[in-house]
Amino acid sequence: MALRTCNTLPSPFVNSIKLTRKPIRNCKFSVKNSISDPNESRKLVLQVKERLQKDYSSLPVGKNGRDDEDMILWYLKDRRFSVEEAVAKLTKAIKWRQEFRVSELNEESVKGIAETGKAYVHDFLDVNGRPVLIVVASKHLPAVHDPVEDQKLCAFLVEKALSKLPPGKEEILGIFDLRGFRTENADLKFLTFMFDIFYNYYPKRLREVLFVGAPFIFKPFWQLVKPLLKSYASMVKFCSVETVRKEYFTEAKLPVSFKD
Repeated sequence: MALRTCNTLPSPFVNSIKLTRKPIRNCKFSVKNSISDPNESRKLVLQVKERLQKDYSSLPVGKNGRDDEDMILWYLKDRRFSVEEAVAKLTKAIKWRQEFRVSELNEESVKGIAETGKAYVHDFLDVNGRPVLIVVASKHLPAVHDPVEDQKLCAFLVEKALSKLPPGKEEILGIFDLRGFRTENADLKFLTFMFDIFYNYYPKRLREVLFVGAPFIFKPFWQLVKPLLKSYASMVKFCSVETVRKEYFTEAKLPVSFKD
């Protein structure tokens, strides 16, 4: 699952963004990283909710809509409880979900591209209780596959992985199986797109990404991509199949592709 290096969707879907954020200076406009008082958190949620209702009344309501208080609180936490920043990021995210029709994505709508086996959500959680999204790089052929369908599959699988979060868990694990990676699988916009949607639309849902069995030919590609990801590159851990087996799964719940 990846994207071609040319523009494939209108600007609402694939925009160039900066993945790093300037640190907040110590001034009267700074905000706390967390708020322990639930009453204070509740006040901020209501402030965001009122702002969205007043300034963006055309946005949808309901789950993942402008009045979804759980979603609002999550974005407040991501934005260090800055109402202004949370409103801005939420507005962008809700508009994207609406325009991309995320709620309409299902197994049938992505069936064709999913059958390539290029990406899937593992049936079991890892040893840390996280849902696992697996990408098989060798099965991605950007010159053959429709990039729009790739994007739909990406969004659908992220949603599916998040739906498998057990109580008390908030993050998923990403695994890129790089065994058999060839030059025809390389796609600069694949990683940038995926990290972009996690930053903009699914913040703080992805904390660790495993690059498994990367061949020597992958190194030049990574050196090109790494600066674009900036601080997000720190999420990536290069490892072996043996590491996946021993540190991330029990034998019974190990993905079949890593049992060989």
